[in-house]
Amino acid sequence: MSTIIHAIVGYLFLLFIVRILTRRPGAQLTQFEFVVVFLIGGIIILATVGKDRSVTNCGTAIIAVTMMHRLVTLIKMRSAFWGRIIDGTPVVLLKNGEWQRDVMENVHIAEDDVMAVARSKGIRSLTQVKYAILERNGSISIFKK
Repeated sequence: MSTIIHAIVGYLFLLFIVRILTRRPGAQLTQFEFVVVFLIGGIIILATVGKDRSVTNCGTAIIAVTMMHRLVTLIKMRSAFWGRIIDGTPVVLLKNGEWQRDVMENVHIAEDDVMAVARSKGIRSLTQVKYAILERNGSISIFKK
C-alpha cells in the first residue's frame, strides 16, 4: 500500500514540477530539458520502489534538480555563450543543393533523414531545397528555393 501512495504522491509532485519547468510541447524540448525530465522521473522511481521510500528525500532531490534547471536556464538566457554550450547551435546540413557532408557526419544525420522531413513539407526533390538546418532542439528546418 505504501508503494501505491508513494507512486501517487510522486506522480502529482512530478506533474507539478514539470508544469513549472516549461510550457513548450514535448517535440520542442531541448536535449537539456529531456535530461532533466528523465532525471526527475528516476528520482521518483527510487522513492517509489527503492530502499529509501522517504517522500521528503524524494521531494528535496526533485527541488534541487528543479532549482539547478532554473539556474542553468537563467544563465542560458543571459549569456549566448552558455546557451551555445548547453543547447548547441544550429548547423547547415544542405546549402544551395549541396550536402555538407562533414557537418552531417559530425551530427550523425543521413541524407534520407533530411529528405524525409522535406517530403513531409511537400518537397519532392532536392532541387527544391535551398537550405536544410538542424536546429538546436533537434528538429530539421527546410527552406525552399
